[in-house]
Amino acid sequence: MILYELKCNNGHQFEAWFKDGNSFDKQAKRGEVECPVCSDIGIHKAPMAPAVATSSRRTVSEPDSGQRAQEVATEILKALRKVQAHVEKNCDYVGDKFSEEAKAMHYGEAEERGIYGEATDQEASELAEQDIVFHRIPWRQRKDS
Repeated sequence: MILYELKCNNGHQFEAWFKDGNSFDKQAKRGEVECPVCSDIGIHKAPMAPAVATSSRRTVSEPDSGQRAQEVATEILKALRKVQAHVEKNCDYVGDKFSEEAKAMHYGEAEERGIYGEATDQEASELAEQDIVFHRIPWRQRKDS
């Protein structure tokens, strides 16, 4: 197995394991490797420094864990912003009536459509108990500036 640092055409970097170097080349050529952030299939190997072991078993190319954590957090926030923008563009905002609307659609009392809004913990528990599919996502509040 080999671990590659990969990069998409949009500049997102990520890691992936492959059986060997040929496996990556074949999968990438067929468009089977995609960016986990933006789904781009224009993937190439990112430049990597060789891992050189020292007597203390550390590698020369080891990134600062704080820096890597910050990069991961930044990518997660970008992905969440994309999800939020997609939901806002394609779904109806129902505010605090989310639970009522979800139940009405589930039981055929209202036309099915994409909705988003707010639900209390109690309302979310009731939806789950009734096998009504919904997802909670972190929501970024917009700021007027």
